[in-house]
Amino acid sequence: MIWLRSIIFYLLMLVFTIIFTALGILLLPTSFKIRFSSMSHWAACNLWTLKTICKLDYHIEGLENIPRGPAIIMCKHQSAWETLVVQRLFPTQVWVIKRELLRIPIYGWGLATMQPIAINRSAGAHAIRQLVSDGRKRLEKGYWVVVFPEGTRLAPGQHGEYQPGGGLLSAKTGYPIVPITHNAGYFWPPRNLIKRPGTINVVIGPTIYPQGKSAKEITRETAEWIEKEGAKLPAPPFAAGSQN
Repeated sequence: MIWLRSIIFYLLMLVFTIIFTALGILLLPTSFKIRFSSMSHWAACNLWTLKTICKLDYHIEGLENIPRGPAIIMCKHQSAWETLVVQRLFPTQVWVIKRELLRIPIYGWGLATMQPIAINRSAGAHAIRQLVSDGRKRLEKGYWVVVFPEGTRLAPGQHGEYQPGGGLLSAKTGYPIVPITHNAGYFWPPRNLIKRPGTINVVIGPTIYPQGKSAKEITRETAEWIEKEGAKLPAPPFAAGSQN
């Protein structure tokens, strides 16, 4: 049943992606805030399908920590799930993404309508400068900037190197960071079709302010909070090999 539910979820996700990509293109003449408000319902539809079909829900802690904004969101990256829930938790936002995502048929077209900061990760220092420059412009317009600092999806318990972009953006602009950790990778494993039933735990941390700190200090403080709090989140029974 888990496999069947997962396949049904992906079929519905494809349908939603086609519909909302068309909507995003039609809404290009409107303001970005209107477009984001409409397009973020794509995430709402997929979260509803996960809950209804796959029996996968989520629980949020730390909503009181969300500042009035705008701010820089730095989130643990374990699966595609967190890209859905972030859209529902925060106001008008843009994502820092790898440029290759824009080449994906249909999905990439819709993503392009959402003003992402699309960087070439092999460009090194140029990519960092682009992130800071474009990120500053988005923040000054009142948009939140979403960064997945490890750069790639990692299974629960794995830790990647936290890239300097988010911390540098905060240090250069003065905008704070909102750290987020979760255990979604147990239920929606990276590069895996399976969607396991259960409840994902999400924790939104206290705002990290950059004043008086270097970019390295900001990145280190963010990484330490995410990893420390993430280690406290419970592993579901099936993670130890038990049956569902």
